[in-house]
Amino acid sequence: MKVLLTGANGYIGTRLLPVLLEQGHEVVCMVRDPRRFAEESDFGDQVKIITADLLHPESLSNIPEDIDAAYYLVHSMSSGNQKFADLEFESAMHFVKAIQQTSCRQLIYLTGIANDENLSVHLTSRLSVEDELKNSGIAFTILRAAIIIGSGSASFEIIRDLAEKLPVMVAPKWVNTKCQPIGIRDVLGYLTGVLMNEKAFDQIFDIGGPDILTYKEMILQYAASRNLKRWILTVPVLTPRLSSLWLYLVTAVPYSLARSLVDSMKNEVICKDERIKEIVPGTCFTYKKALKLAFEKIEQHSIVSSWKDALNRGYLNTSFMDQVKVPQNGTLEYKVKMSFKRDPEEVFENIWSIGGSRGWYYADWLWNLRGFIDKLFGGVGTRRGRTNTVSIHAGDVIDFWRVLLADKKNARLLLYAEMKVPGEAWLEFKVINYRGEAFLSQIATFRPSGLWGRIYWYAMFPFHIFLFKGMARQITTYGSNTKVV
Repeated sequence: MKVLLTGANGYIGTRLLPVLLEQGHEVVCMVRDPRRFAEESDFGDQVKIITADLLHPESLSNIPEDIDAAYYLVHSMSSGNQKFADLEFESAMHFVKAIQQTSCRQLIYLTGIANDENLSVHLTSRLSVEDELKNSGIAFTILRAAIIIGSGSASFEIIRDLAEKLPVMVAPKWVNTKCQPIGIRDVLGYLTGVLMNEKAFDQIFDIGGPDILTYKEMILQYAASRNLKRWILTVPVLTPRLSSLWLYLVTAVPYSLARSLVDSMKNEVICKDERIKEIVPGTCFTYKKALKLAFEKIEQHSIVSSWKDALNRGYLNTSFMDQVKVPQNGTLEYKVKMSFKRDPEEVFENIWSIGGSRGWYYADWLWNLRGFIDKLFGGVGTRRGRTNTVSIHAGDVIDFWRVLLADKKNARLLLYAEMKVPGEAWLEFKVINYRGEAFLSQIATFRPSGLWGRIYWYAMFPFHIFLFKGMARQITTYGSNTKVV
């Protein structure tokens, strides 16, 4: 069967792809930027990658005409664009028109449970997308999920941040809202179980796990699973704006995503029926089991995908990969070139492990302070960490940087700043050999935006000298006889 997979680089799409391949399907992965697709993954001739942007309908002509089914896994929940609902509807409309020109017999859409009357803007937007897909004239299957629990999922990471970092929480009243969490493995099981299943044609299903819990209960059960004592006090005075700010400051989510989540948390997300179990039989994992499986993946360093890597200020924005070529004109640079005597592969492994729990090798308190200041000014901060401690791919997040290039063969790592700065910033690491001697090349490049950009660069320059030289020295010696400061 030939299947179109939109959002193939996203949190769900990345995990769904290998499942579809294991089942013997031929998959067409639709991405806006093929550079983000995992180049080292060998999917053989079962995968075809096409480049298309749902906001540019002319690009959708790349969709093959002979597809049998299509997954629509696109959203813009984290987008800061105030018109994201209109853009989501426009994307769905373009998608439907393109699919109608193919032999597609089924559209599958994963969305959120929307059973209340007074829905948030985010959930209302999802309903408008549903309506567009339902009116396509093609058999549709819509799966409405509660929050998804799995390693790297936004819901799991938010619960994790709250429970791990706050012994006592003064929380808004939405923590008493009921929901029905579902494990990522069960979501994938339903997504594949309805594929070309005629009993699922023209149907809308709620999907959820066996437990109905409040957000407060989920946080406390998480804490108990980690042997943590936590207390949560609820107060009615926290407005949605204050609640969003609180969630933004405490967790790794950007403010736009925090606001969307808080607005949606007023709505109960509980399955109204269990008809899906008749179509796709099986027993879903409990919340506690889903947590256990998520931590097994984390401890094995085998997180397949993360919401942080899947989102770049919302799906509907310009591709950050356009910054993969560091500009040469109109930029300011600070270069560090340091020779070393040890095995070059060991030095590059230190580069490959940078950020997240490993830190930045030198004066981590300064990096954390910069991240805290970034948060105060509406930036992403350093709480995002990194998805995997042993591997890096283009598009991954490393604290407040985005990976543009991860070239292990040629010992090069290029990062692009997503922090709040008056301009654009790149940080490049390379291990080079010159006349038989090994060097670490470390280049910070900044393209200032106007006068304030130049003032910022020169104000930070003394810190750059202190920080980048110390970091280079530690990268070249870490793991030998020198301890990290």
